[in-house]
Amino acid sequence: MPRAVKRQMQLTERHVDLVRREISDPGPQLIEGFRPATDEDYAENVAAMLASRPPGPFWLFGCGSLIWRPETAFNEKRFALARGWHRRFCLGWDYRFRGSREQPGLMMALDRGGQCKGVVYSLPEAGLEAELHKLIRREMSMVPTAFPWRWIDVVTAEDPVRALAFPMNRKSGRYIANLSDDQLADVLASASGFRGSMVEYLFQTVLMLEQLGIHDRTLWSLQEKVATRVDAAHPAESLAR
Repeated sequence: MPRAVKRQMQLTERHVDLVRREISDPGPQLIEGFRPATDEDYAENVAAMLASRPPGPFWLFGCGSLIWRPETAFNEKRFALARGWHRRFCLGWDYRFRGSREQPGLMMALDRGGQCKGVVYSLPEAGLEAELHKLIRREMSMVPTAFPWRWIDVVTAEDPVRALAFPMNRKSGRYIANLSDDQLADVLASASGFRGSMVEYLFQTVLMLEQLGIHDRTLWSLQEKVATRVDAAHPAESLAR
């Protein structure tokens, strides 16, 4: 892993607490042209992953929430660099998990171009199919998925590996690429769903990346902008700190 440099984040757990709300799961929030994924869809995808897996360990690449909340068991975790990809808030719109119809959320995904520092997990062979079912059910709630799984090349300190990843499909109607940094910060500072807020999502992602020694300048700037917006929306609480 790269050496961590201690930086003081402006976005803190206090900001997460300020926007925390108890929200019931509204159930699937379908978007035109999409349908809920079924057990058959999940089984088909897992079977295809297993049939197409490269030789050697089964590697999974994480760049966002998979870093701070892995869905699967794993035997090994390594720092990894994916060239030709970068992490970006470009998956819209989320009306359920970390957003609502009134204030939609915008999730992170791998987008083409640049490079992305993240981690790869080596999944255990014992119970692998069950672990992949947990993963695909987390990553694919609707069909066609806006970020279909695929194998990508990543570089680790030990050796290059082929890893499973979930890159954004730019042809999907859920691809959002026209927001300015200020517009994006407005979304992240206000959206919440039954799994939590976008503030929490951003905070946990930047915090874990920094702990791993991965400094993402774009996300660092975003966390500052979002913290400023949360403080402005809760002036009494901010003055009392």
